[in-house]
Amino acid sequence: MNIRRIILGLGLGLMVSAAALAQKDFPSKPLTLVVPFAAGGPTDAMARTLAHALGPVLGQPMIVDNRPGAGGNIGADYVARAQPDGYTLLFGTSGPLAINVSLYGKITYDPIKSFAPVIQIGHLPNVLVVNPSVPAHNVKELIAYAKANPGKLSFASSGNGASSHLAGVMFNSMAGTDVQHIPYKGTGPALNDLLGGQVAMAFTDVLTALPHIKAGKLRVLGVTTATRSQVLPDVPTLAEQGLKGFDVSVFFGIVAPAGTQQETITRLNAAFVKALAQPDVRKTLTAQGLEPAPATTPAQLATFMRSEVVKWRDVVKTSGAKLD
Repeated sequence: MNIRRIILGLGLGLMVSAAALAQKDFPSKPLTLVVPFAAGGPTDAMARTLAHALGPVLGQPMIVDNRPGAGGNIGADYVARAQPDGYTLLFGTSGPLAINVSLYGKITYDPIKSFAPVIQIGHLPNVLVVNPSVPAHNVKELIAYAKANPGKLSFASSGNGASSHLAGVMFNSMAGTDVQHIPYKGTGPALNDLLGGQVAMAFTDVLTALPHIKAGKLRVLGVTTATRSQVLPDVPTLAEQGLKGFDVSVFFGIVAPAGTQQETITRLNAAFVKALAQPDVRKTLTAQGLEPAPATTPAQLATFMRSEVVKWRDVVKTSGAKLD
């Protein structure tokens, strides 16, 4: 019996030593950054900027792997099932990391339990824009006009359950208005009808709206985030204009599979902090629409994700949206 215990103890010791050695040498091979959306979009562009910057910091290349579908669920599920060794990471957004768990009837992962947070990268602000035909130049005027003309205004979104839809739901709830929702199959079609005057308003990302705002084809009434956008510093937030607590944006965070060792998470967090501190990286990400977050710890991202899950659960319930 004693011999067996000694053998088991030696075996366990060897396993621990091997794991410690592996962590000391991390990373010893290329890493994969999974983007749960198609190539070519803003999320993909930001991920590639980060992956390119992380390679020299970590001493190993970081490969971007696009796995789109189901609002980000396919890519998120892939990472949740990956080996928890730090070599497969998710470039997550509000959808798979906060909204989808309430929006989809069937989801194969849990945004809190299935991942080990690494770092929050930042967020992409949304703006409230209206067709110039709408007689409102700020949020208070828009609310007053909507209440005086019930059923007349409508807002476009990129689809049921999208952040552009849920932002409108939150607006109606907080403003006491009844602006009708018109869902489209993507941002492009929604924007086309907004520009054409078929719909009155929309909550869309600042990067998409900016050229049309500058051209005078859309009027911006407010920024949907808690703080003003670096791109539109003179535009007040909705919260500043009376909708206290209004804060809607797409956030971006890096997560690993649950069970990834803390030493690995700490190493990855430090590498991302170092890459994000590089002026050229920050400049590129800002040009891509990102509002970089302060250097965050894994614990801070975990707390933020939990709060976002709760916030969007209530908004999704109010919206009545549900996807298979």
